[in-house]
Formats: sequence, C-alpha cells, structure tokens
Amino acid sequence: MASASNGILQKISHTLLTFNQSSWIYAVAYFVLVFLFTYFYTAVTFDPKQIATNLQKNGAFIPGIRPGEPTEIHLGHIVGRITLVGALFLGLIAVLPLIVQAISGITAIAIGGTALLIVVSVVLDLLKKVDAQLSMREY
Repeated sequence: MASASNGILQKISHTLLTFNQSSWIYAVAYFVLVFLFTYFYTAVTFDPKQIATNLQKNGAFIPGIRPGEPTEIHLGHIVGRITLVGALFLGLIAVLPLIVQAISGITAIAIGGTALLIVVSVVLDLLKKVDAQLSMREY
C-alpha cells in the first residue's frame, strides 16, 4: 500500500507501518499499554474499602493501623506500590523479546513476552492444582 497513488492511502499506510513490531514506537506503546492495563486490572479486582470492612467485621486488624478508613488508606498505598513494581516488571517482560531482537539482530524469536507471561501463569496454576490434589490424597 505504500506505493499506492492515493495520498490518503499512503498516509494511512505510513502511519500503520510506524507501529510495526520492529519499531521502538511499537515497543514503547506496548510497554505503556501493559503498564496501564495492570493498574486497571488491579483497580477492578482489589477493593481496599471492602478488604478493610471485612477485616473490621471479623475483628482483625493491621498492627499499628486503626480499623476502618485508616486501614483502607494504608491498603491503598501498599497496593499502589506493589502494583507499580509489578506493572514495571510485566511491561519489561512483555517487551523483552523485542529488546533481545534489537540487540541480537535475530528476528525469528518464537515466543513473545505476552505468550511467556501466559505460559508461566498456566504452569503456576497447574502446580497449584497438583499440590491441591496431593494434599487431598493425604487426607
């Protein structure tokens, strides 16, 4: 499409080729999206207010932190810091194959960063299930 005579098609083609997997713009955009979706997923799945309420209802507490809203604020800060480190790590793992391709010049790397994350997640889940089955056999 880059050799099309239509000017609009040439601009669209040039824009799409800018985000080719071998470009650094693609790697940066991919890292940022993985980073942002990690924060989004954590915000959706972990509710500090609900956890603080459940702790208070069950008579549990975090040492040095008062129950209720201070616990909620404390949990929010802790989750924010953990999510920052986790999001940076996941973003790095996602773009690691692109970095290896750029450094080594080998373009035939078979597994991508996202596929690597999925494989590790499936293996960890499988290990948990096997451990649960072994624990059940003991009883």
